[in-house]
Amino acid sequence: MVTLFLLLLLLQSGEMLEKLAMSKELDHNREEQATGTVGSGSGMSRRDVLRGAGAVAVGAAAIAATGGVANAQAAEGSSRAVLKEIDGIMTSTISLDWKEVYYTNCPLISASNVDQELGWTREEFKKLGVKFAFMRSVRETDWYPHYIHNQDNLIRFGGLFPPIQVHADYRRTRMLGLTHVPYEGGCMLVRAKDKLYRMSDLKGKRIALSKSLNTLKNDWWRIQEEQAIEAMLMMNGMTRKDVKIVEFPYPDDWYNKPAMLDPMENPSELWLKRDHKRDLAFRPAETALLEGKVDAIYTQSKVFQHLQEATGELAAIEDLSRYPDWRLQAANIPAIITCTDVMAEQHPELVVAFMKGMIKVGRWSNEHKHAAAAILNRQTFYLDVEDTYEGIRLVDMVPNLSAQNLALVNIGKEFMLSHGYIKNDFDVEKWAAPEFLAQAGKELLEDMIAEKTQQKIPTMEGRIG
Repeated sequence: MVTLFLLLLLLQSGEMLEKLAMSKELDHNREEQATGTVGSGSGMSRRDVLRGAGAVAVGAAAIAATGGVANAQAAEGSSRAVLKEIDGIMTSTISLDWKEVYYTNCPLISASNVDQELGWTREEFKKLGVKFAFMRSVRETDWYPHYIHNQDNLIRFGGLFPPIQVHADYRRTRMLGLTHVPYEGGCMLVRAKDKLYRMSDLKGKRIALSKSLNTLKNDWWRIQEEQAIEAMLMMNGMTRKDVKIVEFPYPDDWYNKPAMLDPMENPSELWLKRDHKRDLAFRPAETALLEGKVDAIYTQSKVFQHLQEATGELAAIEDLSRYPDWRLQAANIPAIITCTDVMAEQHPELVVAFMKGMIKVGRWSNEHKHAAAAILNRQTFYLDVEDTYEGIRLVDMVPNLSAQNLALVNIGKEFMLSHGYIKNDFDVEKWAAPEFLAQAGKELLEDMIAEKTQQKIPTMEGRIG
């Protein structure tokens, strides 16, 4: 009780400091990017470390040993906090209850990002008597499950590279569906004032490659950068030997910090605290380019690109989206839906409920692209609503497991394996679990037929008018 009293007293007196820490956190990350060095990739975690992450509850003694204020808040405030140290980092999740399903998504184009405003998937879970909520709606859970899926009752819809690493090196998952936004493969940006107009002008020049110092989570932005840089060089008859790759390390350590752990009911609430469209923390190498530490950086085509060029300070001299070859359009996409093998095997009805929601919201989004764009603009990195609409205009928002999408997943997996971002190989075809998508479609059709049969049949009877 004394420990609890002291902790509450400290938290109350430190409330303003935590709010200040929220704004300072990103400044700290940018300051750490000031020095560029040439180096190699980062380390990996182990699958067996994570397999039992949802089963171990750690008491106050572990809190004192780790000194983690954020985890101490969760453990003292709730008996449901499950703490586990993974690769030297203390993580926290809420204890497992199969009457609860949590979701997480990335700020990108997906039915989940639209549904977080519509709430249609939540209705599917209500029919089962199951709570459906955003992963960070509870203080007990930090941000790490989004990257390492150390929570059995979590479904993720987001970027491709973290789930590939999870399935390869952490734990077994199931691939449930994919949504691809074609022709956003990547651009090469330079300072607008420099006399650099084509890739050949970069011979002997410095190209930035960011490096997260967080060894637990996937360094997805670096993978995206490296994959696109090599592709752009290749398409112009160049190799890495023709340029100087300069690494820019940054801490990337905010995922369990107290200032970032206030519960939120909706992922969009994060952007109430951060101006994500203009926040350089989401573009880790841009400061180095603007300050002249490098001569060029990667950015994603259309997404980010239009925001960066709108400043008048940056210009794209190469753009993979201009090429017809779909194999070049793999910038951490297609977006992928994954669940744990535990959920798929023990509670398939929960997986089907989620997929029913995604199909319904995807169909609505396809029919109402402007409305969907207005929702997505609040979360994504297009310039504005109209730019978002142009980005999704030709996108099928209903998830699928098409042969072409699976081929894109394999391209991403093979790049990560060849460049040391994953240790273990796996078969992408065997990862896919199309039975859940098929069952969801079947149940939605049955629901539609039942609804139609209940509609009133016109007769000779009825009111006037």
